[in-house]
Amino acid sequence: MKTVLIIEDNPTMVRALEDNFTIKGYRVKTAMDGEQGLDAALAGEANLIILDIMLPKINGFEICSQVRSKNIDTPIIMLTAKDQEQDIITGLNLGADDYVTKPFSIKQLLARSEALLRRTARSEPDTYKFGEFVLDIAKQTITRNGVNVALSPKEFKVLHLLVKKQGSVLTRDEILSSAFGSAHFVSAKNIDGFIKAIREKIEPDLKKPAFIHTIGDIGYKFEPV
Repeated sequence: MKTVLIIEDNPTMVRALEDNFTIKGYRVKTAMDGEQGLDAALAGEANLIILDIMLPKINGFEICSQVRSKNIDTPIIMLTAKDQEQDIITGLNLGADDYVTKPFSIKQLLARSEALLRRTARSEPDTYKFGEFVLDIAKQTITRNGVNVALSPKEFKVLHLLVKKQGSVLTRDEILSSAFGSAHFVSAKNIDGFIKAIREKIEPDLKKPAFIHTIGDIGYKFEPV
């Protein structure tokens, strides 16, 4: 049985989430303020964390930051205020895996939680298949119907990360950090250039990308077709 940690200070919201996750077969732990939430998150017993940003004592950003600084990779879904794009960007940059804006459908949150848990539970496969393409991790190649598609090493790193994290929104800074680490010769601005180059090689229609989607000013999300 998987455990969900809900860190939220609204009692009505907590009860609704707790009831719905329990019905779905999850073990549920709750915390009503940031201090309790941080302690519970750092215990490392949860399989998924539902994390509100606005919390008493310690806010959700700080909790996310401290959890990731301890190398705890528990998936985190942040609950953000509607239309607060900067909060979304900040949360994703701090290591959150997904976000849901309030007000939200609990059914949608459950579906996204289950999808995120499925993705993170899988060990990375040797190859990824999407559309007519096969991305071979060991060989560092991508082919289309058996024919090699020329990607530079940096382009391959970016595409590999997007495909590996398919379904999740990745900020430019997150792509930069995950794909290139502290490489001084690559900046967040370069990420758009890599995306453009990759799209030119894999997208059937550049005006309506099928695989790599731009998410506002936040970043990108890969969806297999």
